[in-house]
Amino acid sequence: MDFTVTSDSVIATYGLDGVTYFPHQGATGVESHTALFLSSVGLPASDVFASRMDVEDPYGPGVDAISLGSRFDHYGLQCPDESRSWWSLGYLFTSLLALDPASGKVFAFPEGATEYIELHRDIESLVFALIELRKVEIDHDNGVDPEELASRFRGAVGDFDATALADEESQWNLSMEELEQGIW
Repeated sequence: MDFTVTSDSVIATYGLDGVTYFPHQGATGVESHTALFLSSVGLPASDVFASRMDVEDPYGPGVDAISLGSRFDHYGLQCPDESRSWWSLGYLFTSLLALDPASGKVFAFPEGATEYIELHRDIESLVFALIELRKVEIDHDNGVDPEELASRFRGAVGDFDATALADEESQWNLSMEELEQGIW
């Protein structure tokens, strides 16, 4: 299967230490495109996207640290029934990101919100957006105009996957607004 986002592009952006690969063997119930992408291209991690990569169980016995339902129950939070089997990917700014392993879609649970937002059509789209965000961060540090950076990000990410910017409350839209307003 060919991907637009390659392992080389993720490594070039995040470095070899900033990428985690997930074993493909033994993955049951995972959409094939998602499983192959995670095992061959990987998932980056940075200060902005803190992926949940630890293999040790931080919650102790009886809590499945990967599935949302078990984690939400542990904290006494309400978890929508349809998302109980989704996997925790990590945090993008203040939103918990989750993967529906059956469909491959990525969802965000914004901090303080009671519902989730569909954020990406698939895991490749998330990683594409993370690469574009890293480019914005670097250019911002080098003094490029914030409005130009936000426009470039919206164009590139929107062309790749319009889902990422479809909800005005998505973390991507909120982050680009903050960039334009000089909050970064």
